[in-house]
Order: sequence, then C-alpha cells, then structure tokens
Amino acid sequence: MTFKFSKQALKALARLNAAQKARIRQGIEGIPQGDIKPMRGLPGVYRLRVGDWRILFSYSAQNAVLVEKIAPRGDAYKGGL
Repeated sequence: MTFKFSKQALKALARLNAAQKARIRQGIEGIPQGDIKPMRGLPGVYRLRVGDWRILFSYSAQNAVLVEKIAPRGDAYKGGL
C-alpha cells in the first residue's frame, strides 16, 4: 500500500517531536488496522485515532491512501479538510 500526504499533513508532521512522529507513522503504516471510522458528512473520508491525535484520510486510488489532515483531537474536525 502506498501513502500520499497533503501539504497540510506534511506541515503538521514536521511540527511534531520524534516520539509523536514515530507513533503517528506507525499508525498510518498500520492502515487498514486500527481505530478507523468513516467520517459522517464526508463520504469517502475516514479517521484514524492514534492517542489524542486524529488522522483524516481517504483511499485515492487502488492500493493508495491519501493522508489529508493530522491534528490533535480538538482541532481535527474543525475547518473541514
């Protein structure tokens, strides 16, 4: 499975410390396992819970995942994608 990151997701990942980056990368690489739920009101978008962080993603093509947003729980659902 290949992973693509939006500009917003790359910026969020760059701001994290090494331990948080490792934990989030491990969660992303584990897709489709993990605490994943579809987003209500956003068809085709899913959220992955990694501790207090949320990763919003979609399946962009066959065997490819587009990571659209990485944010703390309180901010992940604000402002759309």
